[in-house]
Amino acid sequence: METLWEHTQQPELHQQWDLRFSEISYLPRPTETEPQQFLYATRIGFGLGIAGKGESMGTKEKNGERISVLKFWSDEWLSLIRTGAGYWKYIPTDNGLRFLTGYDYQTRFGLPGAVVDRLAFRSLIGWATAWSFDCLRLWLEKGIRPAVSVRLALMQWLVRLVLGLSWIYQGVVPKLLFPDTGELRILQGAGFSLTAAHRIATAVGVGEIVFGLLFWLLPRRGLRLVYLLNMVGLLVLGAGALVSQPMVFVAPFNPLTLNLCMMALAAIGLLTLSEELPSARRCLRRPPQ
Repeated sequence: METLWEHTQQPELHQQWDLRFSEISYLPRPTETEPQQFLYATRIGFGLGIAGKGESMGTKEKNGERISVLKFWSDEWLSLIRTGAGYWKYIPTDNGLRFLTGYDYQTRFGLPGAVVDRLAFRSLIGWATAWSFDCLRLWLEKGIRPAVSVRLALMQWLVRLVLGLSWIYQGVVPKLLFPDTGELRILQGAGFSLTAAHRIATAVGVGEIVFGLLFWLLPRRGLRLVYLLNMVGLLVLGAGALVSQPMVFVAPFNPLTLNLCMMALAAIGLLTLSEELPSARRCLRRPPQ
């Protein structure tokens, strides 16, 4: 309990695991009886950031459970959140600790702000909260520091983004839009007629688009097989090109270098795909029935 309390109540520890905040710092308190106020800031990219203030409204402890309540607000025009309030709740159980949070807020920008919040922002904040809770759990239970978790997660997301984009590009551009630039020649070199080569290129292109989408849409537990299929598929496609049109292997950015890069990315994806990566799915977003 004390360790969890420290990592959620001390700003220098809290800001390390919570994706919603880049910086948190306490403001000077005139007397011990005054509420503790704090500053928070979140970087949103492109050199922009959002800052606000918060205030601890008190803590309660009863039957071993603790609850900490706070309110927060931002006067910055860029902040969708105008004011809000929330709590942390710490509940000892037979198996450890159950850590809960709840919060709500009011938005600015009138109806457009409410629509953006309902369609995207509230879900994003909820996901960031759940992901951060699992990041904190890994820190406290397995000693994996949040900075390491963030780097591993970024690597995994980057690998999925690039491999998905590469397969979709290979399916759309050289096979569906511009098959005459080389794909048909490779297929004809394997013995297919021009008509059959067109049909095969179209079918393979659609298949590659679908395969690329798997990197973006599948949950993490389904990715291991996709990474392995990626490596095997590239070996097969590379061998086919070598047999039918070996001269393509001396061209700039040829199948050898492209396939090796994509196979290396898949290997990195497999190596970073573990239970030690934070996941928002491990946190309950709603009370159990």
